[in-house]
Amino acid sequence: MKYVSKLISDIEITNKTNDKIDAFVRYFNNAPDKDKLWLIAIFTGKRPKRPVKTSLMKQWCMEITKIPEWLFLESYSTVGDLGETMALLLPTPTHHIEKKFSDLMNEIVDLKSKSDDEKEAYIRHIWSGFEVQERLIFNKLIGGSFRVGVSKKTLVNALSKYSGVEANQLMHSIIGNWDANTISFDDLIQGKHINYDNSKPYPFCLAYALEKELHDLGNLSDWQVEYKWDGIRGQIVKRNDEIFIWSRGEELVTQQFPELVEAIEQLDGDFVIDGEILALKDNAILLFNDLQKRLNRKHVTKKLMEEVPIGFYAYDMMEWMGNDIRHTPLYERRELLEQFLSSKSTDNKTLFLSETISVKNWQDLIPIRAEARSRDSEGLMLKQKNSPYHTGRKKGDWWKWKVDPLTIDAVMIYAQKGSGRRSAHYTDYTFAVKKDDGLVTVAKAYSGLTNEEIIEVSRFVKNNSIEKFGPVRTVKPELVFEIAFEGIALSNRHKSGVALRFPRISRWRKDKPVDEIDTIENVKQLIHSPN
Repeated sequence: MKYVSKLISDIEITNKTNDKIDAFVRYFNNAPDKDKLWLIAIFTGKRPKRPVKTSLMKQWCMEITKIPEWLFLESYSTVGDLGETMALLLPTPTHHIEKKFSDLMNEIVDLKSKSDDEKEAYIRHIWSGFEVQERLIFNKLIGGSFRVGVSKKTLVNALSKYSGVEANQLMHSIIGNWDANTISFDDLIQGKHINYDNSKPYPFCLAYALEKELHDLGNLSDWQVEYKWDGIRGQIVKRNDEIFIWSRGEELVTQQFPELVEAIEQLDGDFVIDGEILALKDNAILLFNDLQKRLNRKHVTKKLMEEVPIGFYAYDMMEWMGNDIRHTPLYERRELLEQFLSSKSTDNKTLFLSETISVKNWQDLIPIRAEARSRDSEGLMLKQKNSPYHTGRKKGDWWKWKVDPLTIDAVMIYAQKGSGRRSAHYTDYTFAVKKDDGLVTVAKAYSGLTNEEIIEVSRFVKNNSIEKFGPVRTVKPELVFEIAFEGIALSNRHKSGVALRFPRISRWRKDKPVDEIDTIENVKQLIHSPN
């Protein structure tokens, strides 16, 4: 357990990915194999179900500390995390419990079948012998909300650095079906339970933001122009009747899109196709927030598939019938992709060929780009027809020409302290615009301010709080900010009736009074406006 505690501490004190990777490598160098397996399971979503209600843990904590509920809640609102609040409030341990992480996890699994009295006795026992950091980890494992600022990709890169095994193979291995109590650590990282050759993806070819004038690109006839879609970049791999879907983040997302798998099963041959996974319903592209509902799920329900149906816009092919064709020019790969998809048909209308745009001259693209939002697109992609499918980015062959972000002026009405290194300041904000004679919330944002501005806003929040709702503070509506975002759509789930895509603070409008902020009517007009 001491190795896990040290790992979490090392991860939380840095925001540098390489430092986090090094912390994992140190852990893998020292921890027992069974502990390593359970740690990987925890960090990849294979946590056991919550065995104890957090309300009971809160009650036991108050009984041990003999503090009233109002003081517990006040402490909770200050700390912002229930597991951490209990870990801090509990008295100094009377002894120290040495326990392997794997033993602790198996005990937590077994706890599910115990009575409430047995659960209480066990938790009190652990609390009495764990230090604060160990209690915090234990509480989060029990509560089922073990969240640390580490992605699967970071974990996989650390495993790759430690073991020398290719990162994509490790991703396939740890996402696959395995049990920490029945597989060895070496078998897991070597992928003994999978066939990696069938699933192996290619590195994605990436584009740079356009930094030239259009006429400097040369002849328009040498370029393929497409819409830039706002979804999840995906790579479909079909080999030997096995199907795998990889995201650009090098994560396997096959399970999240069963209807796409079903559509691919109807296609003959082996291939690897690059494209975009989009939420499509009634011939319209849904919000990216809707698409995110499909991610990180072990099982996608029929209801969710009906609420958020998906489609795949294919725009490139990297492998055909076992042959790597990335070296061939784009126009040849595109012709092969077009011939392949046009010769096939799928009943569920899930696979589509991403259309190309034909114009006579570069200037004709300017209004098309400006109106891209009306087609639920982020802008345009410009691809050199003779370009190979590069590994990563190569400046000059692929350019992304995005539309400018939309902006509104809104007033801050709620603030909440951040987490980790940001926990000392109010960094998470909620913004509102005018509606009738009042205000209506329209967006949340936590990025865009300098450290000096964050300190200044925090000072304002402390001096101008009106009400407290747990960790959230209602503040006087006086600070105006320009909020930038990539897209907007009507939404029944939001009180304002709209949902913004990637909202962030563009600038602090100290020059603008509150009575000049936007109205909800102004905001809704942006839904139909191309600019």
